[in-house]
Amino acid sequence: MIEVATIGVLAGLVSGLLGVGGGILFVPGLVFVIGLSQVDAEATSLLAIVPVVMLGAWQQHRYGNVRVRDGVLIGLLAVVGSVAGVAVANIVDGRTLRLAFAGVTLVVAAQLVRGAVSSSRPDPAEPESP
Repeated sequence: MIEVATIGVLAGLVSGLLGVGGGILFVPGLVFVIGLSQVDAEATSLLAIVPVVMLGAWQQHRYGNVRVRDGVLIGLLAVVGSVAGVAVANIVDGRTLRLAFAGVTLVVAAQLVRGAVSSSRPDPAEPESP
């Protein structure tokens, strides 16, 4: 039970700090630390992320950082994708799911690094500030 609590606290901390953490930390933690299958970890993560998302969105909304219309649209469309994803996850074997999870995580990580590196360079089209 200590392991589950630790995963929850760490995922909540990272989620609040960086806007990620639920699936990125819950799923590997549940697979490698708790020993759940990939599909069980993904299903458990979907439930566990609900209170994190609700509280995080509410807190960010208090700071004026939430684009409500965009968030609602994305959320409603994601419901359709989630239903389809759950159906596929229950057909595909665990190894394939782990590889797909790892692949998506690597692609997102590479894009984040690329964006961070390119934003640290001055844009030649922008005038320098005094």
